[in-house]
Amino acid sequence: MQRVQPAVVNVYAAKVVQNRNPLLDDPIFRRFFGGGGQQEQVQRSLGSGVIVDSSGLVVTNVHVIEGADQVKVSLSDKREFEAEIVLKDSRSDLAVLRLKDSHEKFPALEFTNSDELMVGDVVLAIGNPFGVGQTVTHGIISALARTQVGITDYQFFIQTDAPINPGNSGGALVDMNGRLAGINTAIYSRSGGSQGIGFAIPANMVRVVVASAKSGGKAVKRPWLGAKLQAVTPEIAESLGLKTPSGALVASVVPNGPAAKAGLKSSDLITAIDGQTVDDPNAFDYRFATRPLGGTAQIDVQRGSKPLKLTIALETAPDTGRNELVITTRSPFQGARISTITPAVADELHLDADTEGVVVTDIGDGTAAQNVGFQKGDIILSVNNQKIAKTSDLEKAAKEQPRLWRIAVVRGGQQINVTLGG
Repeated sequence: MQRVQPAVVNVYAAKVVQNRNPLLDDPIFRRFFGGGGQQEQVQRSLGSGVIVDSSGLVVTNVHVIEGADQVKVSLSDKREFEAEIVLKDSRSDLAVLRLKDSHEKFPALEFTNSDELMVGDVVLAIGNPFGVGQTVTHGIISALARTQVGITDYQFFIQTDAPINPGNSGGALVDMNGRLAGINTAIYSRSGGSQGIGFAIPANMVRVVVASAKSGGKAVKRPWLGAKLQAVTPEIAESLGLKTPSGALVASVVPNGPAAKAGLKSSDLITAIDGQTVDDPNAFDYRFATRPLGGTAQIDVQRGSKPLKLTIALETAPDTGRNELVITTRSPFQGARISTITPAVADELHLDADTEGVVVTDIGDGTAAQNVGFQKGDIILSVNNQKIAKTSDLEKAAKEQPRLWRIAVVRGGQQINVTLGG
């Protein structure tokens, strides 16, 4: 324990929020009270983090540092460092920070192979619950491969009864050898306090994110399957003649993607990857996402009543022609970051792989786009009957300043038509 505790840190994130007085929208009030009235308020959030490299790389949760203007890390010996955000991966809810102005070797935790953990293994949760200071709780692994939790894109969590409370987010779940088994991320609670069900992101996913940060990547590079999977319901299992409803069913395959090249076809049932059983699509996504790029993976498939083994190349989704930009001209789109949809963008935002057009990838706080109600993941189809096929089309349309804006958007598979005054 004495070796492990110094590697667990507290993460303080501060963000400045503008508090606007609604009366200032009235020009008469504005004239009387001057243009001021924007009150700044600093919101602080507190979480935990883990040093995973002796040069001062810290892993925490994205939700601990989301939107922060300033991040500070305090070590168990009470020293504080400013930290820069090296990488944020909202798909796994993991972020990597680097301690600034630090020229020493820090105590770091090694990763365990989280695939070797067993239900019943004793684990310790270390973090800063409720901001009381570093606290260690212990328990056992209650379940592995929890896939129905709905916190991040990769649904594959270690469940533990080691008490985890608010402030523990981003802290370490360690095994009895003092190695990092996972990053504590969420609790299931009716009261806000620990009720014996906590969830941690497995170390093998953390390892992938840290490796991307170390190689200088701004985003995590993961293998791309190029197919859409669906869960096997009892009805589907019966129609396929399966004893149990398990596995991941291929719903559709992208032409020329890795799955298509490997020979995967729609209505194939994936049952295992590299010898590890696949219970559902979430389990497959996690297993596939934690495979190293550049090699191959072997997939066990059942096609009709015939078992097959297919070899799939582990490569990233094509990402050329994204042409990402932020709309700055005065328009309903002002402050929206947009991107042409490439296979990589479709994969990140869970769009069908054959989706075409322009998608909103981020919205600036307090911008016109946010006030109008645009959301991340919105696909802009057309503006004033002009088809929007690439980002430059939308940039051009935003400059036209019409009297009325007629905008067609797809959100969650549904088309919405909006008319706004110019």
